[in-house]
Formats: sequence, structure tokens, C-alpha cells
Amino acid sequence: MNILKAVSLKIASTVAFALMGAQARYLGSSLPVGEIVFARGLFALIPIVLFFGWRGQLRGALRTDRRSAHLVRGAFSVVGTFCTFGALARLPIADVTAIAFIAPLITVVFAALILKEHVHVYRWSAVGIGFAGVILMLSPYFGNHAALTTSMLVGLALALINAVSSGGATIQIRRLTATETSSAIVIFMTLTVMAVSLLTAPFGWRMPVGGLEIGLLIGIGVAGGLGQMLFTESYRYAPASFLAPFDYTAMLWAFLLGYWMFGEVPTFYVVCGAVIVAGAGIFVILRERHLGLKRLRDTPMSPISTMADDEADPDAPVKPVKVGVKVAS
Repeated sequence: MNILKAVSLKIASTVAFALMGAQARYLGSSLPVGEIVFARGLFALIPIVLFFGWRGQLRGALRTDRRSAHLVRGAFSVVGTFCTFGALARLPIADVTAIAFIAPLITVVFAALILKEHVHVYRWSAVGIGFAGVILMLSPYFGNHAALTTSMLVGLALALINAVSSGGATIQIRRLTATETSSAIVIFMTLTVMAVSLLTAPFGWRMPVGGLEIGLLIGIGVAGGLGQMLFTESYRYAPASFLAPFDYTAMLWAFLLGYWMFGEVPTFYVVCGAVIVAGAGIFVILRERHLGLKRLRDTPMSPISTMADDEADPDAPVKPVKVGVKVAS
């Protein structure tokens, strides 16, 4: 265990994801979302292939008997990635980031409904408090109906759908880790997102104009892929439940980049709501650590990390699922 290295890598991953989101927001008003999503997947393959090749995990990465399960995980990522970039084109980065913090709380709901985990009052209370924080964050939008545009409403809806899809992706990843390697999960997901985004090409794609747009498209993919690798590598040096709360540093980078690049200042309600939601999410993480639950993805760090994959030990051998074990909370 190397706490300093683990924390440094984890925080670096949140910076990379924030940079990806800032670049996507910059291009959101000039390029179609589908084109940006395709670039995100295409250029992310560069650090992904280099990383898994360096670790000797590329051989056989596309061999699987669970293609349908990978497609389900990919579908969640498709929805999440499109919604993330769509929301960033319409709302401040800090707002989208803060709303995405409810993803671990949604995971608790899905775990109870889909995985039939026994969730008691502690985590249900955190879920309720977290959703109260979301209502607080959204209150400025609905308090001033004159300033609330259709674009803002669409952005809010997309940000919320992204959080839900991220929670669903977490549940699906838990199922896949019983038999699949992390390289297979990441590569199948990336290829699925690329394939679906390519279908949007007939609906308005255009060639990037100038070096700036080309550079930003490449930067979105490289930053996203690099963020994934830093995210995964951090878990080689510390437990997932210890590192997960550092995902919430994404709010700081979102504020700094939003202010520097777009002059965006989050409202008092967004800041307070984000603190409440983050506190509830961290409580859930610590509670699950106390219970000894094993997670592949404890939390989706930020709206920008929808396509990241988190694992407690990336190098651990795959273990069969134990059926019939009931965990109390």
C-alpha cells in the first residue's frame, strides 16, 4: 500500500476528467454531441491500448462468452456519455458535476432492486438526504421561471439521466467482474460507445475547423482515456473504499475550469447542495466499507468520468460469484 501515490493518481484522474469535460463544453455549441462522443472513444483508445499493452492485458481482451452483458454495460455508457456531453453544452460545469454526485446514491437503490441487497435505514437515510441536496441545487432554476429556458430544462434532464445511467453501469460492472477482466470491460465499452455515436454521423456531423477544434477533439479523448488509466492505477496502491471520497475533488476542478474558461460561478444553492450530496455519498461509501462489500466502482467521480472503470485490485485474479450470500446493512 502506498497512500501518497494512490491519492495522487486518484486526484490526477479527476483533473483529467474535468479537463475532458471543459473541452467538451467548449465544443458543445459548435459540434454535434455524437461527433464529440465518437472522438472521446476514438482518441481514448490511444492511452487505453498503451496502458493495457504495457500491463500485458490486451491478449484475449475481446474474447468473451458474455457479449450481451457487455452490450448492457455499453448501453449504460452510451446513455451516460451522450447525456454528460449534452448537459455540459447547456449548463455550467460545476452544476453538471454536482448533480452527478448522486450516482452512488442511485447505485444503492439499484442494488436493492436489482441485486436484492439488504439495505437498511442507514443507507436509505443517506439516499433521502442526498436527494434533498439535489432539490436544493435545482431550486434556483425553478425559482426563476423567467430565466429558465428550454435548453436549461433539457440540460438538467440530461444531467439527471447521466447520474441514473452511471448507477446502472456500476451494477452491471459488478456482474461482469465475476468472469471478465478490466481490459475487456473497458475496451468493449469504448467500442460500443464509438459504434453507436457513429450512427449519428448522417445527422449533422461536420469537419472540425482549424487546429483548435481538432486539438480539442483529440484532447477530449486523450484526457478521458488517461483519466481512466490513472483512475484504475490508483487502486493498485490503496483500497477502493479509502480512495472513493477523493472523487469529490472533481467539484473543485469544475469550479476552477468553469470560472477560468467560461466565467461561471456556481450559486450558493449549488455549493450547499453539492456538499450535502457529497456528504451523503461519502457516508454510503464508508458504510459499505464497514460492511466489507466489494465494489468494482464505488462511485463515478464526476459527470466527466462516466466511462471510467474502478476496481479494488486491477491485478487480482477473477473469482467465481458466490451465490446465496446475504449481506446485512
